[in-house]
Amino acid sequence: MSDRLTTFVCIFDPRNPRISAYNIHEWFHDSLRLVEEGIQMTQVDGSKRRVFIKFFNEDRMKEILRDTNGACEYKHNNGEISQVSVEIAGKGTKRIRIAGLQPEVKKATKKEDLSKSGEIVHIRDEMWGGCI
Repeated sequence: MSDRLTTFVCIFDPRNPRISAYNIHEWFHDSLRLVEEGIQMTQVDGSKRRVFIKFFNEDRMKEILRDTNGACEYKHNNGEISQVSVEIAGKGTKRIRIAGLQPEVKKATKKEDLSKSGEIVHIRDEMWGGCI
């Protein structure tokens, strides 16, 4: 879980035109004032219109989150403005599926083991057929 401590995500409005990777990087520099030396990596998830930015320094990430107050704008070449949410990555509800777990394992045991990684909201047993 500590890997996500220095990562935030920019979520672009899916109703607006797509943005090229080049323009995203220009926007990082111009709007968020990011410099290449402070970023460990970036990852573009085009289908979900999200860009993950992993920093070397947690303080710099927090500074940008504070300065943007969780929202910014992107101005397209045609003049259209897109709203962009900026938030810490990895927050929210996740669905986890575990394959190959013996049916005898009790829900209480699953909950106890999984709760080490976060709050468990619901456990549902499923049977997946056709795998041999």
